Amino acid sequence: MKNILFVSVLAAGLAAGCQNDNQATDNDQTKDVVKSEAEAVEEVAASEELCVGAGPQTPRDISSLTGLNTVTFSKAPSASEMNLCNIHTHTNAEHKGPGFSVFVDASDHGGYACNGTADLTEAELSPSEGAFKGVKSGQTIEVHWVHTSCDATPGEGLGACVPEGCTDPVLRVEAQTFLVVNDENALNFMDMTYSGNVVDGLHQAKSIPSDTGTPVNFLGSTTGPSYTQAKCSPAQVTWNVRPECAKLDINSLHAWAESGNVFNETKSHGVRQLVTAPELLSQIE
Repeated sequence: MKNILFVSVLAAGLAAGCQNDNQATDNDQTKDVVKSEAEAVEEVAASEELCVGAGPQTPRDISSLTGLNTVTFSKAPSASEMNLCNIHTHTNAEHKGPGFSVFVDASDHGGYACNGTADLTEAELSPSEGAFKGVKSGQTIEVHWVHTSCDATPGEGLGACVPEGCTDPVLRVEAQTFLVVNDENALNFMDMTYSGNVVDGLHQAKSIPSDTGTPVNFLGSTTGPSYTQAKCSPAQVTWNVRPECAKLDINSLHAWAESGNVFNETKSHGVRQLVTAPELLSQIE
């Protein structure tokens, strides 16, 4: 029964002027962002009946350790001991973290932006048309490298992480938020993809950033705009979320789409709004 639940859930889831004037404007904008975020959280809290019977949910503010959800499960082993089964992106960041705390809006395409967004140069913001859709220069994406304990082959959608015959799968997501820029000197996404890479018999990403802060590790669920604080994901997932943004060349995303990647990913996905109710969050140790 548990395997059937996982399969159904996963398969479905898917600025110039006077310095003082600038500072005043920045402060005003910050107040507006905080107010908008607070209003959004309050509106969600007032309109939703929490699905408290589910396990801990994701995404969350990784700067907060608080969580009151009592459902526990064993954390997944390290990514190097599991099979990479899927890679996909979300626009903007689903999580909120030290390096990506700028609230965008409360829509399915809202979430959070990298703190350095306002400091991008004109060149970095220049448009770049290509095969990968749903994101443009200057926007933020959150990339998820999904891993499974199953004997799985990387493929399309989260259903690839729970192939037929695999019972009680253990799942892990490595997450990194990027500020997308038009700059060939920024990180190249093709260095972080799969491309048939097998290490010690396990499917692995070619690389995942290791210099964007110590990842925050916690128990959670699957994400995506189909879930809310009233409609929870029953899937049990170990998360490893890096706290700082890194710049990523948008042209490398286009190259990934053009390469015919095994995940059939050619567009960045929407976001699940931040889970803020302590009753739906695990305690971060």
